[in-house]
Amino acid sequence: MRGYYLQRDEFPTFQSVILAGVYDIRNLKQKVRPDSEHKHNSPWNIAAAFHVNMDLEAEGIEGMLAEYEADYHTGMDVKQMAELLYGETCGYPFLVSRLCQLMDEEVAGSVEFPDRQAAWTREGLLAAEKILLMEKNTLFDSLINKLTDFPKLRKLLYSMLFLGETVVFNAHNDVIQLASMFGFVKNVNGAMAVANRIFETVLYNLFLSEEEVSNRTFSAAVADRNQFVQNGVLNMELLLEKFVVHWGDLYHSADEKFIEENGRKFFLLYLKPVINGVGNYYIEARTRDRGRTDVIVDYRGRQYIIEIKIWRGEEYNRRGEEQLASYLESYHAQKGYLLSFNFNKNKVPGVKEISWGGKVIFEAVV
Repeated sequence: MRGYYLQRDEFPTFQSVILAGVYDIRNLKQKVRPDSEHKHNSPWNIAAAFHVNMDLEAEGIEGMLAEYEADYHTGMDVKQMAELLYGETCGYPFLVSRLCQLMDEEVAGSVEFPDRQAAWTREGLLAAEKILLMEKNTLFDSLINKLTDFPKLRKLLYSMLFLGETVVFNAHNDVIQLASMFGFVKNVNGAMAVANRIFETVLYNLFLSEEEVSNRTFSAAVADRNQFVQNGVLNMELLLEKFVVHWGDLYHSADEKFIEENGRKFFLLYLKPVINGVGNYYIEARTRDRGRTDVIVDYRGRQYIIEIKIWRGEEYNRRGEEQLASYLESYHAQKGYLLSFNFNKNKVPGVKEISWGGKVIFEAVV
């Protein structure tokens, strides 16, 4: 472009150049200059902010589905399906389109979903999501590659997901600016959150897979996994019971810091090979913090709500039981699961079942 510009008196050339893309022009220098030469002044006169929201709203998804339904008459509940798609993607256009494509072209006509009517359901959407999470595509490659290019971004996302750290959204922080620019995170009431449930699961799967080979908890789950599914039903009670035993064998002398940083991660490492290829899981973002995390597991049409928390005393535990019972109500579920990591030397590890507010809670203490 510079050559054409210098010869503009001899050959007709462009009058102006517009650079458009995911990168903010101020961040391009981070890719073309050595770290020691990073500057924050812009060589351009102006960088125009782009304030158009490119995500789809639930109403927009509903309109697209209505057109599809008019052509194919699947009998789907258009409004409900639009809300389900939005809940999984937060309106990220590629994810919405890809899930719809998978339901239409791959889920429909499969053994489990013989026609479009069966595919365009909540269960069909979960099947499409499972396919999406297992495939290699340019969007997921880009997300993962950015973590390699920007180690601080990787560390930030890891801390948010596994340690439950709350990160205040600050547009002047270089790492937060990068995460926001790439579309990985969003500003939710002044705090950072991963942009959507699909991205969050991709990141969890990536971070967990890096530890699977060498982690003893994962190896124990691989050895045990066949006993946890009986007649196509996941036995969550037995899974938690076995996890308590393995934790006691492997990490009985763990201190408070180790538990806070690794407890929830190790449970996910134990869960993942059991449901892998059949079920899905996700972390409920609104309940994730340093004290507690809720894991939602979908396995063959059945949901399991598991609250994972750090033990902070009897009163805190009772509040946790109350919170879980309330959460079960919102999910229209009768039974939930409570996993407590207790670093008290006088703890009594094991499992028990209690009733709270008309709900059944299966508690496991490690």
